[in-house]
Amino acid sequence: MYVCLCKGITDRDIEQQAIQGADYSDVRRELGVATDCGACGQLCKSLLRQYETDAVANVEFSAA
Repeated sequence: MYVCLCKGITDRDIEQQAIQGADYSDVRRELGVATDCGACGQLCKSLLRQYETDAVANVEFSAA
């Protein structure tokens, strides 16, 4: 799904950054999210929180 139409950034692009440990500032710097119209900023933050939550859940599940 496209998150940032201005830059053509998808949820998978953001997910890849999250896997590498990027936070919102890193994603803005690396991909340019929310640097044009800014409409995608909140969705990007939400996706990063979700990826972090999923990663923590997977670690806890695999450790159990």
